[in-house]
Order: sequence, then structure tokens, then C-alpha cells
Amino acid sequence: MWGDAWKGRSYDLGKMTLKDLAIAYWTYPAIQVYAALALVSAGLAIVWAQNWGLIALTVLVASLVYPLAWYGIHRWILHGRWLYRMRWTAALWKRIHFDHHQDPHKLEVLFGSLANTLPTIALITLPVGWLIDGRAGAATALSTGLATTCVYEFFHCIQHLNYKPRWAWVVRIKQLHLQHHFHNEDGNYGIVSYLPDMLFGTYYSQARQRPRSPHVFNLGYDLAEAGRYPWVMTLTGAPPRDRPPRAGEGAGAGARTDAKAAS
Repeated sequence: MWGDAWKGRSYDLGKMTLKDLAIAYWTYPAIQVYAALALVSAGLAIVWAQNWGLIALTVLVASLVYPLAWYGIHRWILHGRWLYRMRWTAALWKRIHFDHHQDPHKLEVLFGSLANTLPTIALITLPVGWLIDGRAGAATALSTGLATTCVYEFFHCIQHLNYKPRWAWVVRIKQLHLQHHFHNEDGNYGIVSYLPDMLFGTYYSQARQRPRSPHVFNLGYDLAEAGRYPWVMTLTGAPPRDRPPRAGEGAGAGARTDAKAAS
């Protein structure tokens, strides 16, 4: 059954090998659903296709729109401070991003939940594809978005894995992402592509280019904010962290290794 390997388990990327990650990744239910729906959408696109040039154009446009959409969602929604200030959205914000910054090595909160990700992917890709090539374009764009999500999620895992990639490009995007998590969260919002960061002025290539942020682990939800808006802290069952987990609390040595790599 899908997801049996995940039942009742917690995965720490700071203690996993690349092989461990590959097994955990492909047994995670959301990844399996993305892959299955991507194949179904691609099949429908092939059946409905009448102009292969438009199909190729749709793939290209959807691939360009995706990092821009991710950037906007990441910067203005996930790093916005308005979701935790409302009781009815506090749990959503905690699940989709706060928990990930509190412990960046916890694999089960790195992945998004299908209830949030699937509607978002559909909302971004379906209109783009439909405008280019009707139902064939919509199916193509959806398949492209789902496949791209799988790629992004895997590289996101690599960026938090206690593992040094062999490709220089992967080493570089890992360093940039770790700077976002361990140095200054108000920049380097990308995962695979940092072009939107460059376009909108939030890119920094070295940690010394930005001051270290006091909110890099709590995203501004510090003790003062928790006192005013207690719902996330109540759900967490503990005050918000302002530092990476220490050994025995979660990520342990992996968190310290990543903090050093980000500098």
C-alpha cells in the first residue's frame, strides 16, 4: 500500500544517505501521486494533441512560469506574516512552512501536503496551458507542473541532506538555499532556479553580503509575536526556536554542518 514506509516514522535528512533519501522519496505518497497524475496528464495531452509545436510551446511556457510562481508563493505567502495572525490559517502556515524552518532536516514537513499543493499546481498551470492550446495545452501544462514539482522536491531534499553533491551546479544551489535557512531568510527564495531572485533583487551569492537575520529560524514568529498570536505556539506545544536544533532535539550535527556550509 502507498505510504506504508512512512506510517508512524520521522526522517532526519541530517542522518540519511543518498540511498536512504531515494527510498524515502519514492515511497512518499504525495510524490507517487504527482508522478501518477503527471503520466495521466501527459497521456491525455498526447491523445488530444493536434499541433505538436503548441505542445512544445506549452512545456516551455509552463517551465518558465513555475519558478516565478514558486518565488511569489514562497516570498509573499510562506514568508508573509499574515497567515499566523489569523486563527483559521495558523495551522496551515505552521504545516506548510514554519515547521520546515524550525527544523530544516525533518523530511516529513519538507514535502507539501496534497490538499495544498495539487490545487495550487492546477491553478497555476491549467489556465496557461488552456490559453495556448485548449484542453491539450491544459493537460500538457499540468503534466509539466507536476513533473517539475517532483524535480523541485527532490533537489529540495538534496539541499538539506547530509551529503556533498558531485555536480558543481547542485553544490551551488544547495549553498544558496542553506543561506536562506541558516543566514538570512529574506532572500534566495528559489530552489532550482534563482533567476526570479535576481530579477526582484532578493538574490545574494555570499553570506557576507547580508547581515545574519534574527528570524531565520522563526520567520518573525518570535516570543513577542507568539504572545500576541498564540495559535501556532499552541499547536507546536513549545515556544518558537530562534536557533537550529541541538543534538538530541532533532537535526543534531546535520544542522550544525549545514549552518557552516551556508556561511
